[in-house]
Formats: sequence, C-alpha cells, structure tokens
Amino acid sequence: MDGLILSIKESYNELLNKVTWPSFPNLLSSTTVVLIASAIIAIVVLIMDVVAKQILDLIYDLV
Repeated sequence: MDGLILSIKESYNELLNKVTWPSFPNLLSSTTVVLIASAIIAIVVLIMDVVAKQILDLIYDLV
C-alpha cells in the first residue's frame, strides 16, 4: 500500500514540477493541425468507400 501512495505522490509532483505545459498559441496551433489532418483523412476514407462501393456494384450487376 505504501508503494501505491508513493507512486501517486511522485506522479503528482512530476505533473506540477517537471511537465512543461504548452502555451495557448501552441495549443491552438496543434489543435488546428489535428483538425485539418482529421478532415483530410476523413475525406480520403470517404473517397475510398465510394470507389469500393461503385466497384462492388459493378461486380454484383455482372452476376
């Protein structure tokens, strides 16, 4: 039990004293990059889905 309490105390101390938190402009910049990357990936997946559906529709129409 002492090891658990020590681990929690060390984690708390590390969060307060050793972690460097991003500034607000850095946070906004990172958020923008993530949103743009997510939108691009979503569009690529949508295109792949539409193309796969069209190919499968052509295959099923032949059968």
